Amino acid sequence: MSTVKKPLEIEAPQGRLGVLLVGLGAVSTTFIAGVEAIKRRLAEPIGSLTQMGTIRLGKRTENRVPLVRDFVPLASINDLVFGAWDIFEEDAYEAALHAGVLERDLVNQLKNELQSVKPMKAVFDQYYVKRLNGTHVKQGANKLELAQQLMEDIESFKRAKGCDRVVMVWCASTEVFMQAGSEHETLESFERAMRENSTVIAPSMIYAYAALKSGVPFANGAPNLTADVPALTKLAMDQNLPVCGKDFKTGQTLMKTIIAPGLKARLIGLHGWFSTNILGNRDGEVLDDPESFKTKEESKLSVLEYILQPDVYPALYKDFSHVVRINYYPPRGDNKEGWDNIDIFGWLGYPMQIKVDFLCRDSILAAPIVLDLALFLDLAQRAGMRGIQEWLSFYFKSPMTAPGLYPEHDLFIQLMKLKNTLRHLRGEELITHLGLEYYD
Repeated sequence: MSTVKKPLEIEAPQGRLGVLLVGLGAVSTTFIAGVEAIKRRLAEPIGSLTQMGTIRLGKRTENRVPLVRDFVPLASINDLVFGAWDIFEEDAYEAALHAGVLERDLVNQLKNELQSVKPMKAVFDQYYVKRLNGTHVKQGANKLELAQQLMEDIESFKRAKGCDRVVMVWCASTEVFMQAGSEHETLESFERAMRENSTVIAPSMIYAYAALKSGVPFANGAPNLTADVPALTKLAMDQNLPVCGKDFKTGQTLMKTIIAPGLKARLIGLHGWFSTNILGNRDGEVLDDPESFKTKEESKLSVLEYILQPDVYPALYKDFSHVVRINYYPPRGDNKEGWDNIDIFGWLGYPMQIKVDFLCRDSILAAPIVLDLALFLDLAQRAGMRGIQEWLSFYFKSPMTAPGLYPEHDLFIQLMKLKNTLRHLRGEELITHLGLEYYD
């Protein structure tokens, strides 16, 4: 039975696309500098599926493998313009030098472009991020007023930059651990909690609310609760806006979502997986606080359970030990080291081990994710896709899903879901990899 359908109507990506970033730290400045370098042909967009990825169409024998950016109508990176909020006054040039991710020579070549991105005052409360003390912050009578100030910022940015469309991506710090409560159930209760300055409304929620109220798609790159509450997911639906999150999939968790599906595919058992990280950037400093670490830990621990399915494979994965540690070590800067000890067992129960030492650059891995999310969210909005965009789970450690639906963490299934979504948008046959037709 053919799965070819009529292509969806997708508005053309006319004009400028504004990318508003919450946080102008290592990730955001690496992203902005990278895009500007690519615009000037100083570098290649390595790591970006939207720029370098291909997609197979039809049968293998047809040899139709276009670039993703030639297959779906994405905004051109030449049409991207940037804005940001941050708790410090440094412009993107100063912030990039301070972050120390990119070589100074490259940053200096992009000085004019980076200096043009000056952060707006941020919504910030140290209650939610204990290890930071913001000096460039908004003041307001209550959290609803702060949200209104953000909405004014969005409109001012659109006018100043001549944007036709805008997306927002949270690239700021991990907040303290929170769980959804009654205040998050409806928009009415959510707004009442904002007016009452309730502690259950974190700064990231204020940004998400302001974005959705302003007609702006929102992506959450941290493990914060943020938009993953009924009030905001319904607001996204009512506003016909796409949302996605949570927590950019970089570093150690990326390795887990590559290795764990392989172990499960070969039915290799797992006794335990010990993970430790050292990093010295602002993220590491924030995660040195136990309450922020708890938020990150929840995101990182869930991955193996969902991939390995111990309830389905109790002989292989029941009661395996999974330990995650993150240590703040200033000399390492943004060059994070993720070390994993994996105790596995095979035929007749014989034990084996895998050791992984991933010396990664967190912001280098995150920057192309920000680019892809900005372009795909804009595509989703122009295609009329609203609410949670599970097809973008590929980019997240703790993907948002419909209520009651467990998230898919297997990187390869996530990629298949993403590409099949693109095929669906363009009316192409979905790829099942059955392949029986070649042998009839």
